Amino acid sequence: MRKKVSAGEELHPETGIEKTVSAQQCCSEEPSSAVLSDEAARQKTLIADLEAELARQKEQTEKFRDELLRRAAEFENFRKIKERESSQAGARALENTIRELLPLVDDLKRVLDNAPHILEITQEAKPYIDGVELLKRNFDKWLAGKGVTEIQSIGSKLDVHFHEAISMIDVPGTEPETVVEEYQTGYLLGDKVIRHARVIVAK
Repeated sequence: MRKKVSAGEELHPETGIEKTVSAQQCCSEEPSSAVLSDEAARQKTLIADLEAELARQKEQTEKFRDELLRRAAEFENFRKIKERESSQAGARALENTIRELLPLVDDLKRVLDNAPHILEITQEAKPYIDGVELLKRNFDKWLAGKGVTEIQSIGSKLDVHFHEAISMIDVPGTEPETVVEEYQTGYLLGDKVIRHARVIVAK
């Protein structure tokens, strides 16, 4: 007959001999509340450290991002400034080139203006005049391609923005300050006057 085992006692699985088990041994198999409390504290500390590190990394990332945006904005401004300077330098170079060519265009116009008189003297001059006309047309085409246009002066009122009056003459039936003769053609490059027209106006 198996002996009744009281609380705190157990039978040996083979011999059946009673064995006393202390309360301390029973409880030693489960973690104590103090151990659990220490582990929870360590976990909280670890989480706090990780959150602090994450906050530092986010702050550093924002600094890098702001620096990158600032550098990108500076580079874009620098690029725009250089493009503007390059464009302005190109425009100045073109304007200077056109200014240097205008006297040659004036000479071609003068030759053509006097062509009828030459042809009255000799017909052999015609091939040369034809060559000058071709050269003048090519110059006009090139100037038009660059945005250059002549200032239309004759018959208009004197305008100091476009004209330079070099003389005044009496012209009956003509309003004062009306351009009656053009001594030198003026030119526009786009909307900019690159050479004023030199004109004679009525008194």
